[in-house]
Amino acid sequence: MSDIVPIRTALISVSDKTGLVEFGRALEAHGVKILSTGGSAKMLREAGVPVTEVSEHTGFPEILEGRVKTLVPQVHGGILGKRNDPAHIAQMAAHDIAPIDLVAVNLYPFEATVARGAAFEDCIENIDIGGPAMIRSAAKNHDGVAVLTAPEHYQAVLSELTAHGGTTLATRRKLAAAAYARTAAYDAAISGWFAGQNGEEYPESFSFSGVKKQELRYGENPHQSAAFYTSSPARFGVATAAQTQGKELSYNNYNDTDAAYECVAEFDAPSIVIVKHANPCGVASAENVAAAWDAALACDPVSAFGGIVALNRTLDEETAAKISTIFTEVIIAPDATDAAKALLAGKKNLRLLTAGGLPDPAEAGVTFKSLAGGFLLQTRDAGRITAAELKVVTKRAPTEAEIADMLFAFRVAKHVKSNAIVYAKNRATIGVGAGQMNRVDSARIAAWRGKAANLDFSNCAVASDAFFPFADGLEAAISAGASCVIQPGGSIRDKDVIEAADAAGIAMVFTNMRHFRH
Repeated sequence: MSDIVPIRTALISVSDKTGLVEFGRALEAHGVKILSTGGSAKMLREAGVPVTEVSEHTGFPEILEGRVKTLVPQVHGGILGKRNDPAHIAQMAAHDIAPIDLVAVNLYPFEATVARGAAFEDCIENIDIGGPAMIRSAAKNHDGVAVLTAPEHYQAVLSELTAHGGTTLATRRKLAAAAYARTAAYDAAISGWFAGQNGEEYPESFSFSGVKKQELRYGENPHQSAAFYTSSPARFGVATAAQTQGKELSYNNYNDTDAAYECVAEFDAPSIVIVKHANPCGVASAENVAAAWDAALACDPVSAFGGIVALNRTLDEETAAKISTIFTEVIIAPDATDAAKALLAGKKNLRLLTAGGLPDPAEAGVTFKSLAGGFLLQTRDAGRITAAELKVVTKRAPTEAEIADMLFAFRVAKHVKSNAIVYAKNRATIGVGAGQMNRVDSARIAAWRGKAANLDFSNCAVASDAFFPFADGLEAAISAGASCVIQPGGSIRDKDVIEAADAAGIAMVFTNMRHFRH
């Protein structure tokens, strides 16, 4: 193959030393001279792998507490020199610059340093300078240099070295693309951290990055392609989940599972959320998750078929047995007992995910929505209403039991597509109306579904994700059996809505917080 480039000299300087010794030994076995620095050189040398210190190779010592060690012509000239350009070759010879054929560099752990809450000065010192410079140089000159930015890249290069005596152009180009993706992600992390340090919620330029976890069979529809990327630091959920069994998750599985797990994390008591098409179709809290499952399923057993089930407690055998009685696409929980795993093992189409923890509903963060030619960025809806924040606006005040159900319903409504109406009783949904063009239809559909499931709507609570623009939506909820209402308030017709509530003798509270989810 004419594009094969032999590896005679490699420069290795890595923070993540996974597989380093094995890689070094393999290179040595192929007769490769290894240049290295600091901890990488020490580790290789202690393992018996011959190493030449970069400072010895360049004749220039590390200075400024190690801030300058590879930023010298002997390194960058060796990386950037064109192997097929006579002028480059002559200049390299004139300045005693030897070619470097492989650069294995992964960067100072800036992201991990920030994630552990390190001091400002520590974060600054973990901003790598020489590493990105070498990576970018090697990637630019990929015609003659292979650049490895992660331990996962080692084996591909070693396989080619064994098979061909060097690296192929196709592999070098693939590695170059990965290298620029890595430095872009690194810079994005640094710029985002700096913006936060400066109090800039929305800086002039915003970058984000991700690491591909899985290439999916297709997107929302079979004619669309898709992949799942994770960001750092990972939020507990689908990004951290270990899949115990079942076929690969689809695009829609990921989307719906995320919706279910974010919703179930809202509740402190043992809870179950059943989601279909990104909307909760059954939510309940109870003394244990098995009882919560019964109540959640009762809300809409038709929609629950083929749905996603999320728990905020460890999945136990009893609950697993109950869930297994209907076809379920995915179950996600913080953990699962061995007995539960064994019971579900025979369900080959069921995916079981254990996330390792629950996402914090109040955690700060941002969400994205792509638009033609750009994207929208906003802070995550981390708003949570407590009983102390409710404003009673009717003549009748709600009872403690009604307040509990109203707060429950309002937390569910936060995760239902707008216009959202949620009926609840005894900390369980009995009707969910989602995604309608007007709030009256949402109220009617939610009641129709619950009553079709033979659920008791008498003296139930109802939540609306946004204000009632007219009294008709509230009147539909009252007709269904609601005795108390929770809503944001803020309509120019609030007076009419309050009068309708008083006329019916029900209690109504305002939250002054809206939960639109488009």
